[in-house]
Order: sequence, then C-alpha cells, then structure tokens
Amino acid sequence: MALKSSNKVETNRYELVIEIDGETFMKAVEAVYKRQSKNITLPGFRKGKAPRRLIEKEYGEGVFYEDAIKDLYPAAVESASEEAGLVIVRDKIDLDVEQADKEALVLKVVVTVEPEVAIKDYKGIAYKPTKLEVTAEDIDEEIKKVQKRNSRLVTVEDREAQLEDVAVIDFKGLLDGEAFEGGTAENYSLTLGSGSFIPGFEDQVVGHKAGEEFTIDVTFPEDYQADELKGKAVQFEIKLHEVKTHELPEVDDDFVKDVSEFDTVDDYKADLKVKLEESRKKEAENSKESQISEKLIELLEADVPQAMYDNQLDSIIDEFASNLSSQGLDLNTYMQYTGLTEDKLRETYANRAEAQVKLRLALRKIAELENLKANDEDVENKYNELAEKFKVDVKRIKAVFGKRDIAGDIESERAMNFVKENAVEQAADAE
Repeated sequence: MALKSSNKVETNRYELVIEIDGETFMKAVEAVYKRQSKNITLPGFRKGKAPRRLIEKEYGEGVFYEDAIKDLYPAAVESASEEAGLVIVRDKIDLDVEQADKEALVLKVVVTVEPEVAIKDYKGIAYKPTKLEVTAEDIDEEIKKVQKRNSRLVTVEDREAQLEDVAVIDFKGLLDGEAFEGGTAENYSLTLGSGSFIPGFEDQVVGHKAGEEFTIDVTFPEDYQADELKGKAVQFEIKLHEVKTHELPEVDDDFVKDVSEFDTVDDYKADLKVKLEESRKKEAENSKESQISEKLIELLEADVPQAMYDNQLDSIIDEFASNLSSQGLDLNTYMQYTGLTEDKLRETYANRAEAQVKLRLALRKIAELENLKANDEDVENKYNELAEKFKVDVKRIKAVFGKRDIAGDIESERAMNFVKENAVEQAADAE
C-alpha cells in the first residue's frame, strides 16, 4: 500500500489517494473467486466447478473486483491515515475507484478525522476543596441511619402525622370531578417526605391525625409520564387510617454487637470515623477531578465533528443497554415500560457524550504538550493488567481493545494526574 496524496478538503475532512499494487489486488480477487465460485453455475460445469476465466468471460472481467476492494480498503485506509498522521473518526467514507486492474488498485477516499486541538492555561486551575473533617455529629448521623434500618414501626395515637412517619391511607384522585386511572388505592403505606408521590401530596398529609378524612389539591408535573395528566390540577380524597413512626433501638454495646463486628460503642464510633474519613477523601478527589474536567472542557479549542459526538453517544447507549441486559431486561422493553423513544434517550445522554469527547480531546492534547505519551511497553503492560482484571487471555483483550485506544487511555490518565498535581485550591471566600 502506498499513500499517493493527502489533502484537506473541508473542516475535519481529508481526501486520501491510495495505491495498492496489482499483485496484492489480484490475490484479493482470487480469494473472492474461491469464496464465491461454489455458488456459481455455468453451462457444462457442476455448481462451484466453473473456472475463473470463464466466469469472468460470462459476467465481465471485474465481476469479483467490488468484493475484493471491500476486503482491501479498510486496512488500506487505516494504514494510509497513520502515514498521513490522521486519526480517522468512524463516519461515512466517500470512496471512488480510480483504477482497478492487474497493474494497480487506486482508491480515492474522503474521510472524517479528529479535529485540530488547542488548549492553554491548564496549569494552575483553581478548584474548591471539599471538607475532609469528620465531626462527632457526622458519626452520630451515620449511627442514626443504622438505627433506622434496625427500627420497628409502631402506631402512634396521640399526635398528627409528621415527616418520616408512615401514613396508612386510602386515596382517590379526581380530575374535573371524575376518578382517573391509577389514582385510587386502599390501605397504602406512604412514607411522608420520601418524595415517592407527586410534589405537594405528602406535605398535605402531614398535620392530620388517624381517622381524619380530607381533600388535598395538587398539580401533576409537566413531564409526567401519563399524557392525560401532564400539568393537570387534581384533587385527592384522603382517608388516614393509621400513623406509624420508627421506634429506634438504643445505642449501647448490645446494639453495636448486633449491627457490627465490634463490642463497644467507642470502638464502633472509631471505626465509623475511619470509614467516613476514607469516604470523604474519595469524595474530595472526585469533586476535584469533576471541577477540573469542567474547566478543561471550557478551555478546549476545537471544531469537533458531529460524528465524534454521535459515536460516543452510541457507546453510552450500548453500555446502558448492556446494564439493562445484565438485569434481564432489553432496551426496547425498557423504553416501552418508561414511554421513552430512541430520540428521547439520545437527547437525554447528548450532553454527557459531548462532555466526554471534549474532555478526551483536551487530555490527549495535554499529554502531547507535556510529553506524556504512552510507548509500546506501557500499552503491553496495560493489556496484561486488563487481562488479569477480567481473568481472560491477553489475546482476547487485544482483540477487543485497539492499541491506539489503550495508548489514548493511558495518556488521558497521565494528563489528568498532571493537571490535578498542578491545580490550586480556591480560597473559601473567593468567587
């Protein structure tokens, strides 16, 4: 394969003229003939036994050329793009055959490539640090969560319902005075303040006692899943049967023994403090990286082709579908249940896809500027690391992850670490 020329024809689009020698082309043609001849019949020959020269005489000399070109051009385009220093984006490829014979195969292709990228001021990015200190109140709050998980519900008789109580209710929804589908239930246990019902519903149950009957007014959200109820003002007739509250167990050594591996409250609190500190450190690091990522996206200067966003969006949705599949649900069924369409799903994840593409371009440019490139040894080590992680042969990993992708991931990680190391804490009173 020889790259004869490489010319920019428009933003992020390049025309490559590629020549493949005649011997290689003819071998590809012969391979297509052997693959297809078993399905070809000519008078006087059994099916699959007709000689190539007679098939070409009958159907034309180039009868096998098209499929031979399809077999050759992907590798040829990839090799040509590497020689031209271009990174091709998965997108429509315009292909013209300028010559195809025993002398040579000459292809003219127009491809989409990754954009030219510029970025500056990535050193010294300011970020707001996250509080790391763990207070006694923080520990008590964690213990309270454990108390709630180990609490028991008891009926209360002497007071009104409060937030966090469980109200056992009958309700009947009315739209213009008529009951609507799905708006009626009996003896429903509703945790007040859980946000499981539409806004305003639970708040209006608060303050009522068991035995009361009352009516509340609420409005369905504009994005509610049932079209006939979107944005509609409705009434609910409520009968409050029972109010229950969580009775929390006392925090003592016996409680600690029941909920943990420790024997005393003090030991339990000490362990909680260590775990909370570790959690805070991870949260702080994630927050720092998130703030830096947002800034890098702002600093990026690039005219990104839409195909890059579309491809990333495809990957996100494929991953989403894979996660659903692991739960025994396919994407189409999920969309039917939720009322989503493919367009709506893509719209939901479009901003995430754009941010991921821009961040990746920014980090790889920083890796280039700071000489953080990955070499062959780095890539090989990463392959072995992934093989160990997924407990598979390294050859399978190499079949799934391309060398360029692995190198890009290594460089992006190095670039992010570099930017984080050079970032500066923003003062608490700074805007």
